[in-house]
Amino acid sequence: MTIDATTPVPRHGASWLDHARAHPAKASALAVAAVGVAGLILLSNWRLFTGEPVPGLGLALTGGTIAFAATALGGLPALAMRGMPQKLEDSLLGMAAGMMLAASAFSLILPGLDAAERIVGPGALGAGIVVVGMALGVLLMLGLEAFTPHMHPGVGSVGPGTDRWSRIWLFVFAIALHNLPEGMAIGVGFSRADMAVGVPLATAIAIQDIPEGLAVALALRGGGMRPLGAVLLAGATGLLEPLGAVVGVGLTGGLELAYPIGLGLAAGAMIFVVSHEVIPETHRNGHQTPATIGLMAGFALMMVLDTTLG
Repeated sequence: MTIDATTPVPRHGASWLDHARAHPAKASALAVAAVGVAGLILLSNWRLFTGEPVPGLGLALTGGTIAFAATALGGLPALAMRGMPQKLEDSLLGMAAGMMLAASAFSLILPGLDAAERIVGPGALGAGIVVVGMALGVLLMLGLEAFTPHMHPGVGSVGPGTDRWSRIWLFVFAIALHNLPEGMAIGVGFSRADMAVGVPLATAIAIQDIPEGLAVALALRGGGMRPLGAVLLAGATGLLEPLGAVVGVGLTGGLELAYPIGLGLAAGAMIFVVSHEVIPETHRNGHQTPATIGLMAGFALMMVLDTTLG
């Protein structure tokens, strides 16, 4: 993963409104997701407005902070390293992708199906509730990806106003978008103070954040940043994890039906990131086989963690 900070960013300086007019489907996706998320937060946090405690908030903040610390820890070797073999990097990112996929299945979708079944009974209706959440997660990430200025190495800049930012910052915004759904997943997982759901999920996300933090720091160094600045900025991208954890708790903090919807939303958002961003990046350099082996290893590791810790 490399970025070239010296190459000018293509001039895509359209305003948000112009960008929305040019991409009406993605603008609609973001609007629907924003309304859905806002509605869930308002309905779920009636207890907050009335002064009642939310038992999972402290756990979610702790889990999000640990994930942030793991991202920062992963970037530390970049103080001495200038790079790593591309095949190894793609394998590690593939492993992270596998852990995210398994976490989405075992720690989000399956608990979501169980929670929905307890509310509406067995059958297709419970699965439909989780699917609605997954759709909201995909719409949210699709809209954020389209309307947040950022850059993907090898692809180019995306979103409105990219001419106002350097390539390094556009790359940082892209990584921050990856970390938001991970933080939301941690928050949703702990929102019922259920350690069997939250602990394996937070553990998996923290583990996969270590190689991701290193890859980001090395990419920033390759883009011309000094070692300390690259490490600090790579760690800062992890701040979206505790912030996302608070949002995740807010999604499902009170309303019973919001819990399976929120679990589905977090799963949909994470699967979107894996399919739309991580896997294409690992396959871009011709290392599909080691990246796929890494993905399978990560999936298996998360399955063991979920069985052991859950």
